[in-house]
Amino acid sequence: MLPLLSVSMVLASTAVGAPSEIPLPEHPRPVFQRSDWVNLNGWWNFRFDPDDEGIAEEWNRGETLFPDRIRVPFPWGSPLSAVEDEAEIAWYARDIELPEAWRGRRVFLVVGASDWHSTVWLDTERLGAHRGGYIPFEFELTERARFGERQRLVVRVDDRPRPFKLEGKQGYGNARGIWQTIYLEARGAHPLGQVRFLPDPLSRRVRVEAELLEPAPRDLLLDLVFRNSPFPPVRQEMPRGTQTVSFGIETPGARLWSLDDPFLHEVEVTVGGSGVEEDRVSTYFGMRSVGVERLPGDGHPYIALNGKPVYLQMALDQAYHPEGYYTFPDDDFVRDDIVRSLKIGLNGLRVHVKTPIPRKLYWADRLGLLIMADVPNSWGEPTPEMREETVKTLEGMIRRDFNHPSVFSWVIFNETWGLVTEGEGYTGETQEWVESMYRHAKALDPTRLVEDNSPHRRDHVATDINSWHAYLPGYLWRERLAEIVENTYPGSPWNFVEGRVQGGQPLFNSECGNVWGYEGSTGDVDWSWDYHRMINEFRRQPKIGGWLYTEHHDVINEWNGYYRYDRSEKETGLDELVPGMTLLDLHAPVYVIPGEELCTDVDPGEEVEVPLFVSVQEFPAAPGEFVLRTRLYGWNDLGAFVDHGGSRRSIFLERWSAGEVEPLRVAIPPGRALLVLAVQVEDSTGAVFHRNFTTFRVGREAAPRDETRRLDGTFARLIRFGPADATDTRWENGIQSEVLGGLKVNGAPSGYFEYTATLPRDLDLENVGRAYLVAELSARRVLGRDVRDRPGIEGDFMRGEGTHDPGRNPNAYPMTDGNRSPSLVWVRADGVSLGRFYLPDDPADHRGILSWHAQPRDRVLREAGTYGYLVEANIPPEVLRTLVREGRRELKVRFEVDSGLPGGLAVYGERFGRYPLDPTLVFIMRGTAHEDRF
Repeated sequence: MLPLLSVSMVLASTAVGAPSEIPLPEHPRPVFQRSDWVNLNGWWNFRFDPDDEGIAEEWNRGETLFPDRIRVPFPWGSPLSAVEDEAEIAWYARDIELPEAWRGRRVFLVVGASDWHSTVWLDTERLGAHRGGYIPFEFELTERARFGERQRLVVRVDDRPRPFKLEGKQGYGNARGIWQTIYLEARGAHPLGQVRFLPDPLSRRVRVEAELLEPAPRDLLLDLVFRNSPFPPVRQEMPRGTQTVSFGIETPGARLWSLDDPFLHEVEVTVGGSGVEEDRVSTYFGMRSVGVERLPGDGHPYIALNGKPVYLQMALDQAYHPEGYYTFPDDDFVRDDIVRSLKIGLNGLRVHVKTPIPRKLYWADRLGLLIMADVPNSWGEPTPEMREETVKTLEGMIRRDFNHPSVFSWVIFNETWGLVTEGEGYTGETQEWVESMYRHAKALDPTRLVEDNSPHRRDHVATDINSWHAYLPGYLWRERLAEIVENTYPGSPWNFVEGRVQGGQPLFNSECGNVWGYEGSTGDVDWSWDYHRMINEFRRQPKIGGWLYTEHHDVINEWNGYYRYDRSEKETGLDELVPGMTLLDLHAPVYVIPGEELCTDVDPGEEVEVPLFVSVQEFPAAPGEFVLRTRLYGWNDLGAFVDHGGSRRSIFLERWSAGEVEPLRVAIPPGRALLVLAVQVEDSTGAVFHRNFTTFRVGREAAPRDETRRLDGTFARLIRFGPADATDTRWENGIQSEVLGGLKVNGAPSGYFEYTATLPRDLDLENVGRAYLVAELSARRVLGRDVRDRPGIEGDFMRGEGTHDPGRNPNAYPMTDGNRSPSLVWVRADGVSLGRFYLPDDPADHRGILSWHAQPRDRVLREAGTYGYLVEANIPPEVLRTLVREGRRELKVRFEVDSGLPGGLAVYGERFGRYPLDPTLVFIMRGTAHEDRF
């Protein structure tokens, strides 16, 4: 690299003025915070260096050294950085001014994280360099400080590809350059480098381990003051030459950190002595322990907090933001990601193949959410350079995050990424190194659980948790979980590499869902139905101590999150099927599973025995009797709501129990219908603890095309036609398609489906009191997969390749959310308008019961979960009079949409959608005089 310019020239370059707004102004590390600090986030001068030329002397001709501006700490290339991704090497610069009040103190520059090789200069003097993209680093400025004067800070970052780099899934958005807060900090004469608290709730003691940056040059004193706890101050001597000190503290009556009460003990730690400039750090810890405990009764080992088993209900947190990639736009967004998890009943997140930012851990600490912390992975082979990077990053993570009580587990590797040698695979030598990493992590942190590898190939070597991954359609979970449970016992080789066996580790799923369970992944679909089936099956297996769903929010190639990429919400439709039901009911400590399937075919009038499985976790406080309420209701084959009442019975609940109880006996009413059997657990006061349901499709045979029945106190004639029976269609410049042989038909963006209904000769049109049409219709937008010349999903997204259009996946049909695709449909009979109807969306969620039930079990989805809106249109008497006058027995029905709205049109049949009906013409006859005609 060519040398830097002189100080005068650097200061003459374009400078960024004082920013009016500092991004992420909060202290980036609340668990280790000094009061005197200056946040350097904001606008910096910037330039790319694509050819690695450095800053050369020949540029001293009036040209600007740093012609661009970047918003720090957002990685370059991210929209929030305001800089396009143009090169792999870049330079940052800005002026700083150290406060006069800091004179006499030691001053440091701290970088939260910068990817990957970062070199720092102050006034052209090189401070040092750091390799690695995920852990903090710092340089001392004291000897070069000119307090109260402008000085120029320059940072060069080289992010060129290297096979041994730890990158995680940066294909979702690179963490290029500075991506965590950069700041200046004033410290005392003998600064603290680390303070660790090792709590022991059982003995009500905590061990303190403090470390200085350098060995003490003289006798020093370490003082601890507890701000919000009743413990007396503590003083510990640090004799000359000492760099570390360890001692125990009695903490009688210490308030525990738990998920229900995440209390943080705040501590001020000071290092000083007579005549010494003090160094003071604010920190905190949680009084909690992490371990393994056996459930009462059956003895299954579970991960435990404070000696109590915890059934883990977690999500994979890719921790990406569409505008900031690795970096969130503000602290509220960081906090709200934790709140979003708690809102739906989760008790933990696995921050996936990236180090969680400290403020995310801070909010998890404060709000009570558990964190599994992954070490980022490389995409190369386990070379010496890769091993060095992994060791350094693991050590940096543990050092930085040791005091966060929310972190209960370190995960060193994921799915053997970076551990496979070409031509040799996951070798025995690499496995031995992985075991050594597990041992190293345990030595660094004896207070937490450690996983060697979160596996999908059954290749544990040495681990505290017997974890595993599985992605399956909902209907396959029962078989897979039964297999896993059967093969889990001490001494079993299942889930371990050859030559290794299980011990007594808790069994836990560390990735699950349907996203990769279908051929080519699911794309953007309703995950809630499969999720419901999966959670039912997990609760049938108490030996499994929890699950970790993929995933918390969508990313660019996986659209199965609880939330969209921007964290907007998706709709499950549960509340419309069972009033009051939400995802919280699927995550409840008391859980009742009615039936074997979410939807079952039955006959009208049949009596059905519905098995009941009850799973209870840490509730209630004492065994007792509760109330189980049931209710049977749904929709008949004209879409009308029908309520068949319910029942009430006593149910006995005992914590940490699971098993069958007395089944329900349900009398299915006559007539075709789709029925919901809802169950609800209450106490004697009516407080609801859990809701669940199963459904019945009543009527195994297809409905007749021509049917007479009593309706509204008189007789009616029903003439049905299927969605695919159209006699004329026209969809210009768009799509027309059928689903599963015509159970549903689609057209978009504008056009029509026209049907010709043949009216029976014995239908007395002159005696019709009312005639109307009822149908289930929805909008239908054009998806990427509908366009024939577009290829499907291809490329390695985790490496930044492939398309980002979820609609191009063959299985895709977007799940209902706030992004609507409305349409207007004109319904006409023999050319006469019956009305214009607004179709708000083309939804897909739990409410599409029949669409899910119709899916063949072949690992392919065909618009699963889609459904429409009930449209009822009156047929004017003049239409019938015209038929009589002209002697015709054919009625043309047209559904037509205009191109003014983007929605298109879908027509549903009786075995697809939400309502068990085909498009139906209903003729209500006057009185009963013509009963003999039917």
